[in-house]
Amino acid sequence: MAVNLPSPQASDLHRVPGVRLGTAQAGIRKANRRDLLLVELAPQTSVAGVFTRNRFCAAPVIVCREHLASTTASRALVVNTGNANAGTGERGLADARATCAEAARLLRVEPAQVLPFSTGVIMEPLPLERLLAACLPPRPTWARTTGSPPRRRS
Repeated sequence: MAVNLPSPQASDLHRVPGVRLGTAQAGIRKANRRDLLLVELAPQTSVAGVFTRNRFCAAPVIVCREHLASTTASRALVVNTGNANAGTGERGLADARATCAEAARLLRVEPAQVLPFSTGVIMEPLPLERLLAACLPPRPTWARTTGSPPRRRS
């Protein structure tokens, strides 16, 4: 979300067929802020990526490249704000992969079908426990403008 702008009202959003949005408050950087977004994509959705050519890439960039190279069926995007998960080494890679695995579990897809994105401060580890806790049902809150509410899965 842009800085200093109000959150959009659900009634102002237009439906996008085949896309479902869910948000949660994970407390990644600040409390009481929706800082986690899960975007579910319909089967057979086409996805492409444009990446930095810089040799220094954040963990989500590396994992996203890997996932796009390994599958033709991306089914979800998971985005967090407050922490870029950049400059975090092997732990950052493991955290990005764990985030994808949890989103995949929630949506019943393969982890390689989930693309991770992070923005925020660099050189700090991602607070993975808070992020994963925010993914547990009945969270995230699915936007009503994008279709039916989430199906309960066990």
